[in-house]
Amino acid sequence: MNDDEIKRAGFSRRDMMRVLAAGGMLATGATGMLAGATSAFADTPKKGGKIRAAYESSSTADTLDPAKGSTGADYIRFFMFYSGLAQFDASLTPQPALAESFTSSDAKVWTLKLRKGVTFHDGKALTPADVVYSLMRHKNPATASKVKSVADQFDEVKASGPDEVQVTLSSPNADLPAILATPQLVIIKDGTTDFSTAVGTGPYKVKTFKPGVSTVGTRNDNYWRPGKPYLDEVELIGIGDDSARVNALLSGDVHLISAVDPRATQRVAATPGYAIKETKSGLYTDLIMRRDNALTGNPDFVQGMKYLFDREQIRTAVFRGYAVIGNDQPIPPGHRYYFAGLPQRPYDPDKAKFHLQKAGAVGLTLPPIYATSDANGSIEMAEMMQLSAQKIGVNLTVNRVPPDGYWSNHWMKHPLGFGSINPRPSADVLFTQFFKSDAPWNESGWKNPQFDQLLISARSETDDAKRKQMYADMQTIVSNQGGIGIPSFISLLDGYDKRLKGLGSIPTGGMMGFSFAENVWWDA
Repeated sequence: MNDDEIKRAGFSRRDMMRVLAAGGMLATGATGMLAGATSAFADTPKKGGKIRAAYESSSTADTLDPAKGSTGADYIRFFMFYSGLAQFDASLTPQPALAESFTSSDAKVWTLKLRKGVTFHDGKALTPADVVYSLMRHKNPATASKVKSVADQFDEVKASGPDEVQVTLSSPNADLPAILATPQLVIIKDGTTDFSTAVGTGPYKVKTFKPGVSTVGTRNDNYWRPGKPYLDEVELIGIGDDSARVNALLSGDVHLISAVDPRATQRVAATPGYAIKETKSGLYTDLIMRRDNALTGNPDFVQGMKYLFDREQIRTAVFRGYAVIGNDQPIPPGHRYYFAGLPQRPYDPDKAKFHLQKAGAVGLTLPPIYATSDANGSIEMAEMMQLSAQKIGVNLTVNRVPPDGYWSNHWMKHPLGFGSINPRPSADVLFTQFFKSDAPWNESGWKNPQFDQLLISARSETDDAKRKQMYADMQTIVSNQGGIGIPSFISLLDGYDKRLKGLGSIPTGGMMGFSFAENVWWDA
């Protein structure tokens, strides 16, 4: 963006330098950073070796209980130690896993044929009872499952043969195979209540699990996918600080890291023996405006804040171009149900001032915006909004919070704050988990009966064109009335030691959709 474009957008060059300097973002561009990356799949997999991987978050809330998982690090653990009935490929098509097939004549009653010969880590054979227990426990309020709102559509799950399960839904849902690939819906042993360890059917067995410290898995030699996994051992640790994570990679302390800050990409790619893996995705960092606060729940306040997002500036300056512009609804461009006809909300300080004045926010001391380095770009976005707000007489303050404990102590707990939502491949799962009125992760506490009704109707609609129109209507409602602002969709950037082979892209999340452990090998 040149000087004239910046001025037209309402930012002077000096403003931009202030924001970039405050965020530590003054660095050279990332042009050509992928030029040195070699194809991960050009080599023959090798057995053996140990690696350490560093994810961007960890806490004492780390868990081996699939129902309790809410972070990418939890999902990595689930895919290391358990297996799901389905698993996504690089095109986000659900592929058979523990279930060899999914069949239904009406999208309401589904028959799942289970793979034969699968055993748990303790040698017990996989049975339909394990599947029934694993899915139905999410419906029990006492379980406090993070995906209860998704599992509530399971009316009945029962064994229908020695290697067969029948799932009856409350209403038809053509997305069931995609839903069954959700990380929390991996399969555990019938009756399991103790999650101090994990006895699953996954590629690795638990060696040690210390919440907030480290997870170590060793190869499961009886894994149901012949030949996999390749590594002897995988250790997963958490490093919340972005620069510390990059330093750990480049010093050789770890071999794979998640969530490389865009401003660090050139440093990684310019270091011999290291590369960046970019995955375009539906990841977004969103501004949450809670409905349970009189000011931030005011529709005019919400609209005004959305007009304060300089989206192009966020895309180019905050994310170094590794993002696409968002429009305050959660379905990314490229998704099959993305609604391209929704008018793009511009950066418009005048409209922002009009709405914020109407809400009575001008001249007030507003609640601070909570931001953290663990919500990609949130600190820089908050500072840019603060500068724009100053120019229209609105006093925004930014409360920078360390990543440690942010998600348990601050996320959704303040009138204004940022969230960070990992990609969901299914529009139904995304809307059900984050926008349905009774969803536990409904970040702003927004409730819209029309939206809820459309969501349920879309599940039952087997005509894809009609279903797409329903999702378009839902995106319009969320963009215009929802309590969150989504300025961009962010590419996932992993950094890795080039001796680590087999690392691909699955757009559900970083580190190969959280499933790297099963797929990578070490070529020292």
